[in-house]
Amino acid sequence: MAQTLVIKIGTSSLTNPETGHLALATIASLVEVLSQLRQAGHQVILVSSGAVGIGCARLGLAERPKAIALKQAVAAVGQGRLMRIYDDFFTSLQQPIAQVLLTRGDLADRSRYINASNTLQELLKLGVIPIVNENDTVAVDELLRFGDNDTLSALVAGLVQADWLFMLTDVDRLYSADPRTQPDAQPIITVERMEELVTLNVNAGAQGSQWGTGGMATKISAAAIATNAGVRTVITQGKTPENISHILAGEAIGTQFQPHPRPHNARKHWIAHALVPIGKLILDDGAAKAITKLGKSLLAAGITAVEGDFQSQEAVCLYDASGAEIARGLVNYSSDELQRIQGRQSEDIPQVLGYAGAETVVHRDNLVITG
Repeated sequence: MAQTLVIKIGTSSLTNPETGHLALATIASLVEVLSQLRQAGHQVILVSSGAVGIGCARLGLAERPKAIALKQAVAAVGQGRLMRIYDDFFTSLQQPIAQVLLTRGDLADRSRYINASNTLQELLKLGVIPIVNENDTVAVDELLRFGDNDTLSALVAGLVQADWLFMLTDVDRLYSADPRTQPDAQPIITVERMEELVTLNVNAGAQGSQWGTGGMATKISAAAIATNAGVRTVITQGKTPENISHILAGEAIGTQFQPHPRPHNARKHWIAHALVPIGKLILDDGAAKAITKLGKSLLAAGITAVEGDFQSQEAVCLYDASGAEIARGLVNYSSDELQRIQGRQSEDIPQVLGYAGAETVVHRDNLVITG
């Protein structure tokens, strides 16, 4: 059965960890596997890291730059070389590819989000393998950066409603601790629900390789995003891309995260994960319960505090009285307006503001439970 597959490969798998130079044998194997999957009828998207790492090697830099301007310049050097390598390998197998560079802002804006989805879907219909990376050269604002390609791959998987997300990395699966430093770390084969990782006492750490930005913690976070969209997610060894075909055939390789039994619809997945909240609303106990237990919209009467500077239709986080995040959503009022109407009944709003506003602060159709 033809399926939509998103494959993410990290810098640690694409390059030699000692020198930062390209691991051409791994790239050749990856290209062959993806081309075979495409020929078998699957729709394939590759999310590829490596631009900054390859740029460092090309320019003879001893370590990954920290200054934004230098990192962007290095990424521009590396991205061109990375795509040339991919194009040479894929062309030898008569497989067309396309470069798609995204920023967080492309997915945070609803119209650009839909346009990105449409573009990827059209490429897939044409039999093209899109190669996606973050547009490091123009993404300056930290709020508009993905930060790592694990997160980007999960958002892309949700964007195209993929069946599978494969995250290829430098370990063969998820362990209870880092097996490179703790030999007694226990392998984890299947994760039915993300809450299990707490029970299993998983210590994912946060450190990626010398040349990359990700680590196992970002992969677990990405798996949560993807599985919430109904995407089956796998962490497996990047040096053996042929594992992808074996996993699709039913072999128990790597760590598989089962898709959520009640995944978010496309719009709510966008609200929960693609948007970057820029404000906070603190709720009283009654409002928190109405939202989390009863499926209600948020009214002004239940708000006890407003933090941040935002406009109507921007994203905010909702917190209960204890300070725990319980939901995210799109507000119908600006922060200035909410500071004036917080705690007030809906029928009082026209008198307070001097004009009739929305009855709800966050409508339940624009609200996603996160806590």
